[in-house]
Amino acid sequence: MKQYIAHITLLVNDYDDAIQFYTEKLAFDLIEDTPLSETKRWVLVAPKGSKECCLLLAKADGEEQKKHVGNQTGGRVSLFLYTDDFWRDHANMLAKNIKFVREPKAEPYGTVAVFADLYGNLWDLIQANA
Repeated sequence: MKQYIAHITLLVNDYDDAIQFYTEKLAFDLIEDTPLSETKRWVLVAPKGSKECCLLLAKADGEEQKKHVGNQTGGRVSLFLYTDDFWRDHANMLAKNIKFVREPKAEPYGTVAVFADLYGNLWDLIQANA
């Protein structure tokens, strides 16, 4: 038996703004952008080289969902972006004005820094120790 997580939903205010952020600032691939209705789209983005798990960018619908955009996990880091070259990616992200809320730090498991996406969701950028 094989199981895996295919998609993780991330609430956004606007599809196009979110696509632009993830593809231009984080250099993710746009995997799919399919209209489902006049107001709803199926939008998947993923880091380059990612094979199984994508972010499903879901436009918040209604006031209840809108109040959770940018804070889906109550202010905790919710997403973890692993890299093979922390300092390369950190420098690229700084050059693209990505806001880091915690500076790089050596931890027992690797090098990590926390950044915020365009809505304020917190991410770890991590390079694991070999």
